[in-house]
Amino acid sequence: MFRTLWTPLALTPLLWLTLTLAAFAFGQAVQRVCRRSPLANPVLIAIAVMVVILKCTDTPYNEYFAGAQFINFLLGPATVALAVPLALNLNHIRRSLRGLGLALVAGSLTSAISGVAIVWAMGGGRDVALSMAPKSATTPIAMALAQEVGGVPALTAALAIAGGIVAAVIGQTVLRWFRVDDWRSHGLAAGVAGSGVAASQIAPLSGIAAAFAAIGIGMNGLITAFIVPLLAMLWP
Repeated sequence: MFRTLWTPLALTPLLWLTLTLAAFAFGQAVQRVCRRSPLANPVLIAIAVMVVILKCTDTPYNEYFAGAQFINFLLGPATVALAVPLALNLNHIRRSLRGLGLALVAGSLTSAISGVAIVWAMGGGRDVALSMAPKSATTPIAMALAQEVGGVPALTAALAIAGGIVAAVIGQTVLRWFRVDDWRSHGLAAGVAGSGVAASQIAPLSGIAAAFAAIGIGMNGLITAFIVPLLAMLWP
């Protein structure tokens, strides 16, 4: 019965786009019910819902992506849109340039080198290591870097999204454990460690946090684009 009803629906061009948006809306509703707890991350909930749907309908990923690829296209514009809070808070950024620069370099280096080191220590191959290296960059940049240096873009995308979800879920809690209450630090950490997923979690809470998340995403992507090819050269 289910198959009979599903087969004609599966041919609808906007089916997977609609279901993905509905899953994310459901995730947002769950987070509101949970009083905006970071543990109820709407991206994580949406992914879980879509995985269940794809499994239950035996739908290949390629078929799903063909219908929902417009969301993938919007990753770029969504990242660029973070320039709005960035422009509105330029004065705060100018006053923090020295610390900002040091934090960005430290964060980008730590993420890229630790990713390669973990794979190397566990006996992984070069392609896996180079897929892991750009994991903290925003997904479009991370995938492009992985492709250029011989990594696996699909694996990099999965790692980038997973890292973003982890940063969104525990980032603020960890910073508060260390008594870090400055919204600039929270925003920058979200942008560098969790890219767009973590930034979207923290942006509604503070305009300053959104601005520093934006600069964290942009500059981390730029620095990572220099670091990862160097790591690829060192691992022939």
